[in-house]
Amino acid sequence: MSTSTSPYPFDRVIWIVLDGVGAGELPDAKAYGDTGSNTLGNLAKSLKNNKTLSLPHLEAMGLGNITTIQGVPPRAAGKGEGAFGKAVELSRGKDTTSGHWEMAGLVVTQAFETFPNGFPQEVVDRWCRENKLPGVLGNKSASGTEIIEELGAEHLATGKPILYTSADSVWQIAAHEEVFGLQRLYDISKSARKIGDELGLSRVIARPFIGNPAEGKPFKRTYNRKDYAQHPHGETILDILQQNGIPTLGIGKISSIYAGHGIAENIDTAGNEDGIKVLIEQLDQTKKGLIFCNLIDFDMLYGHRRDVEGFAVALEDFDAALPAIKARMTSRDLMIIASDHGNDPTYRGSDHTREYIPLLTYSPAQTLAGPVDLGIRTSFGDVGATVIHALLGKADYAGAKNPLAGKTFLPKIVSSLPA
Repeated sequence: MSTSTSPYPFDRVIWIVLDGVGAGELPDAKAYGDTGSNTLGNLAKSLKNNKTLSLPHLEAMGLGNITTIQGVPPRAAGKGEGAFGKAVELSRGKDTTSGHWEMAGLVVTQAFETFPNGFPQEVVDRWCRENKLPGVLGNKSASGTEIIEELGAEHLATGKPILYTSADSVWQIAAHEEVFGLQRLYDISKSARKIGDELGLSRVIARPFIGNPAEGKPFKRTYNRKDYAQHPHGETILDILQQNGIPTLGIGKISSIYAGHGIAENIDTAGNEDGIKVLIEQLDQTKKGLIFCNLIDFDMLYGHRRDVEGFAVALEDFDAALPAIKARMTSRDLMIIASDHGNDPTYRGSDHTREYIPLLTYSPAQTLAGPVDLGIRTSFGDVGATVIHALLGKADYAGAKNPLAGKTFLPKIVSSLPA
């Protein structure tokens, strides 16, 4: 890390993760089967009816400088605001857990186990016995919406939960939240988490849904999903902040990604619209510390479902919310916008894509005319290193029990802050 320090730490860092919004294939994308993936670039080229993306506020921060995006041209220095860059993932994998953990300084050097052909029958049988389940449906790699359409009626008739996975390290359980029961779904998911620890699995996800096509009500997933992540194998910058008395607030699925570690309080949300609403409310109420928000719809509703138009609208909705966020910021605030992986809605299949993540920052305290070029960062961990620098005023923090990945980019943005 750089040895420069900020004499006046920031009061707040607003860290927003646009879940699944990638910025072009990484150099090792071929090894993951993701050659040519580019979430932002490809979706912009694939819009129908001559539509182009309109992202004026993200454009001003340099989004169009990160990768070629039709409708979002690059900005020259002094012709915008904030800063832009992109980051390489050091971790093995392309999932939510590895992306978030690395941003917080913890690199996943051994990839989480995946089960593309379904889980071993003896493991499934054990899980069924422990939870008195009549069996399972599925147990294969599948799209969440498609497998509910395929097996939802049989689930209602038999009471068997729907078990499925993907190219990611994930054990997903879909069940009708009214017929099967939401709490029962959570209980069997917690049981699966214990088995997942033995398997080296990243996440177990409870996927509740409602509806009954036989009654004219199509199946529909709800926002009552819960993620049960593996416990981090070391400290993250979130733990460091807590140890130093810095408040940490999660919005969305943040706490579940870190299995509760380092997040003092978490507010669950029902998608992007609710997440943005909660974020703005908390900017009015929370005056100190880290406000860490995950906006899930880019990934869950549009990336996995390969919905280009929906993805584009969600990006425009977030862009439209930026003025309200910025209006609540002072010279003691720093906003960092990043992602955790790609999920190119134009790509084959329905899984994440191995991509750079975009980095955008904004602070009224910025001393250089924007947008400033942060360059290609060599780890997602540069995000966490910058958060530590901003809130603790230390660019070279040595207090962690394990090495933390990342180098701060704060000096590129601001050299000092007013008292």
